Amino acid sequence: MARDGKRRAGRRMVRESVTAPVAGGTARLEPDPDRPHAWALLLDEAPQSHVDLDDPARLAFPYQRRLGHVVDLVAPPGRPVHAVHLGGGALTLARYTAATRPRSTQQAVEADTELTRFVRAHLPWDRNARLRVRGADAREGLARIPDGWADLVIADVFAGARTPAHLTSTEFLAQVRRVLRPEGWYAANIADGPPLHHLRAQIATAAAVFAERCVLSDPAVLRGRRFGNSVLLGAAVPLPVDELTRRTAGDPHAGRVVHGRDLDDWTGGARPVTDATARPSPQPPPGTFG
Repeated sequence: MARDGKRRAGRRMVRESVTAPVAGGTARLEPDPDRPHAWALLLDEAPQSHVDLDDPARLAFPYQRRLGHVVDLVAPPGRPVHAVHLGGGALTLARYTAATRPRSTQQAVEADTELTRFVRAHLPWDRNARLRVRGADAREGLARIPDGWADLVIADVFAGARTPAHLTSTEFLAQVRRVLRPEGWYAANIADGPPLHHLRAQIATAAAVFAERCVLSDPAVLRGRRFGNSVLLGAAVPLPVDELTRRTAGDPHAGRVVHGRDLDDWTGGARPVTDATARPSPQPPPGTFG
């Protein structure tokens, strides 16, 4: 592990990046120049997440803000929830949930145990948080969770900037549905770009398992103008689409919510993905992260 540490420039403490080899490549923590205890996590130079140790309820990335809206609305304000996070990274959303819904019980599943150790060493989380991090493949970890345990399952899994194929199928979502309570929600971070075949197929896949669905995204992504992240939300119960729309439109990077017939029309003739037909999400085009 290489750590550049801190150095003084006049009266200002200048923090420098921290790097380490992990199973998925090279992890790097880059200091936020505007916040003294905030860091961005990158894996092989692809941005993964952002953590502010002084304010874990602050979400810097647009897609994480949209997932934050999901956490806010999955239950009445402040009520503790049971949450599963598939893909740990810097545990940004788990920290957010612990800060905004104290006494919540959470399980995170992260296959890269070296990454978890790196994050724990440099970005420790509150010891009082009811958070357990399992070192396992996301689907294998999901299989260990009891039926009907979770209020919320968040899937944010990337390997080499792509979501693994086995986390894109109806069989995978059937396991998610098994873990959820009847009123529980599923939220997934999906990266795609024009012509958006992957995102459309993921919506069709969710439709095979969940009666209610919506997508929160940047309008430019939905129009096929650029590569980016969308949040797909699924549930067996009606979703608070109006409130999600209001919050997403009010974000610093305003987003759009598509649901109902509009979402069905946008999805077009996409077919559900099965284990037999699954493929990883698309490789981001050159220049996406720099």
